[in-house]
Amino acid sequence: MRIDIVTGFPALLQGPLTESIVKRAREGGYAHIEIHDLRHYARDKHRSIDDTPYGGGAGMILKPEPLFDCVEELRGQREYDEVILTSPTGELLQQDCCKRLSMTENLIIICGHYKGVDQRVIDALVTREISIGDYVLTGGELAAAVIVDATVRLLPGVLGDGESMLSDSFMDGLLDCPWYTRPPVFRDMRVPDELLSGDHKLVQSWRRNAALRTTRKHRPDLLPAERNDAK
Repeated sequence: MRIDIVTGFPALLQGPLTESIVKRAREGGYAHIEIHDLRHYARDKHRSIDDTPYGGGAGMILKPEPLFDCVEELRGQREYDEVILTSPTGELLQQDCCKRLSMTENLIIICGHYKGVDQRVIDALVTREISIGDYVLTGGELAAAVIVDATVRLLPGVLGDGESMLSDSFMDGLLDCPWYTRPPVFRDMRVPDELLSGDHKLVQSWRRNAALRTTRKHRPDLLPAERNDAK
């Protein structure tokens, strides 16, 4: 999988994309991630990537020329499944979206910044807008890192333990169950007997019911009526 990230602030992405699972995916050849500095495509001597909005008002807008030049250069080298813009108007990033993205071959992610992006970029280049939540960030770089992390970890072979991924929260529409490790008793708090039983079916049943209870308590909106009535 290849992901090209277009940003005016590439340093914001260095840390999140060079550690942990994403680092493993890159080093293992599962994901090829390139960060493109938008200022390299600016046309004036000051390397400007933003300008004031027509009609007045506060804030700055990302200019169309650098974005068009960058995306068109990339598209001239290969076909892309999606050109994504990180944007508050986009669909909310959820696990199903990450699953679909993980099955693509080539993605471009444009990091929104400042007040917004010239609408002509959205109309002519962007195929999908994604938001990571109803709050305001300084720019879309952190959102891009979230999209990449949530997507790349789903690529076959990236996680050493594939079963661990299958039991993650949201993978089957539920939150994950509580988890315990040694010691079996800590400060008079005991691990549930089912998990100490050695009975695989009993453990699986406990985990499934515990996931339902956790989801019902914290995110009942995820449960259809028949599952919300489960014990």
